[in-house]
Amino acid sequence: MPGVNHQHTRGLSVLHPTTTLEATPRPDRDPGSPRPHRHAARRAHAAPDELDGPTRLVALIPAHGEQDRIADAIQGLWRQTRRPDLIVVVADNCTDATAEIAVAHGAQVFATQGNTHKKAGALNQAIAWVLPHLEDRDLLLVQDADTVLNPWFSETAIGTFNRKVGAVGGVFYGEEGGGLLGLLQRMEFHRYAWELERTGGKAQVLTGTGTMFRARVLREVRAARRDGQLGGGSAYYSLASLTEDDEMTKAVKTLGYRAMSPAGCAVTTEVMPTLGKLWHQRLRWQRGALENLRDYGWTRVTARYFMQQLLMGFGALSFLVYLTYMATYTTLYGWPGFSPFWTAIGLIFVVEKTVSVRGAGPRAVLVAALMVPEMLYDLFQHAVYFTSLWGLLRRSEEKWVAT
Repeated sequence: MPGVNHQHTRGLSVLHPTTTLEATPRPDRDPGSPRPHRHAARRAHAAPDELDGPTRLVALIPAHGEQDRIADAIQGLWRQTRRPDLIVVVADNCTDATAEIAVAHGAQVFATQGNTHKKAGALNQAIAWVLPHLEDRDLLLVQDADTVLNPWFSETAIGTFNRKVGAVGGVFYGEEGGGLLGLLQRMEFHRYAWELERTGGKAQVLTGTGTMFRARVLREVRAARRDGQLGGGSAYYSLASLTEDDEMTKAVKTLGYRAMSPAGCAVTTEVMPTLGKLWHQRLRWQRGALENLRDYGWTRVTARYFMQQLLMGFGALSFLVYLTYMATYTTLYGWPGFSPFWTAIGLIFVVEKTVSVRGAGPRAVLVAALMVPEMLYDLFQHAVYFTSLWGLLRRSEEKWVAT
């Protein structure tokens, strides 16, 4: 088949550029299926959708050596209250049984050919194949292979779209396991979800764990890249960014669209089991975010992101100064003693920390109340920030490390 790499897909139902997409009949809602979250039906804005009418939904799952997780990801899509019309696993240079397992669970397989740009390159090949078969009003869901969507993700996302919303991203939560390190990551993710809900679901990042795009918007992104309005190559996802999801968020917003992450679009994704893997993951995230800001420069879209980075750096530096001061003072003069004012400030801080993670369970609340584990976790995050900033200033190359 032209455009298809047959390695590890021989005998399977792989896709090729001449395949025609036909929407399957939409299944009625299962009466026993869970109802959406109480915020699921909340629309981002009241503006009417200019593209009303039947839409097709295609799900793409980029996968590289995901034989242990791909089945759960596919089954999560089949359990949606609004199922995709087509599920495509984008098998990128797989040497395991990812493709075979995908077909066994009802998905089709698109095998990349000659891709050297990892996830972004794989998605660009698959989107370039599927998009010509879709109308502007149709939808494309991109989901990581290590992620499971909640059953009403698709229904919530579709209900959030209107003419001003260009993409709807997931709200990610961490899977169980990983010991204390896994718990700290789950607490971090819960706080992010809490902040999203407080801001009305305005997405800071269209997460790769699960994001739905209007086909029209992806076409506009590619056209803007080819016209030089956006950088990152001439395709859909940027090939120049370490964090293609963060860059895509800025691209969508730069074109004048809103990006949303409603509470009903929850997803469950993996947590890093070791400090080494967490270090590489967060270094890639942070360095990618800084490089994207450098490439875009100061605009109406990036101004908020620049301020976030500035405040993050100020907070990290202030925390280090405080720890240094307390250690020096205590060493020279002894413990400074009890201060009612600073004790009250500390209690307010503890209350905020515990309330924001109560959804993660009693263990999370206990760890938040203890403060010390999260202080050490914050120091780890600060080390990531300063390492990323130093690498950016030195213009050192940050290599992609699998996590």
